[in-house]
Amino acid sequence: MDRSAFPHFLAIGTRWKDNDVYGHVNNVEYYSFFDTVINDFLIRVGELDIHRGDVIGLCVESQCTFKQSLAFPDSVDAGLRVSKLGNSSVHYEIGLFRSGAEDPAAIGRFVHVFVDRTDRRPVPIPDSIRTALEGITG
Repeated sequence: MDRSAFPHFLAIGTRWKDNDVYGHVNNVEYYSFFDTVINDFLIRVGELDIHRGDVIGLCVESQCTFKQSLAFPDSVDAGLRVSKLGNSSVHYEIGLFRSGAEDPAAIGRFVHVFVDRTDRRPVPIPDSIRTALEGITG
């Protein structure tokens, strides 16, 4: 899977603290990059109200396949696409690319279930979010 597989990108700068004692970005930070590109998209494009909205997305599954190391001060181009869009759930694929690189440093999978903020029961994906997600379905 290369850069062309992803219709949406967010540039994320690595930070000094992201490196571990081995001199590369620690694996836990890759999951933070996944969470960042997804939620930035949902908030900015899908109009998700993380503070007062009736609906929130809960991560129920995530996975990362590491292919290359990233290190501070790399800039990461986080690519995002939807691989499956259900009634209340969405499956994302994420590619993390060193800035300008064609081959990914990591490929991720992330599943959200949209739930009622109060009772945490699944609800249909709100229209504004669904429309945004349909725009990056591949």
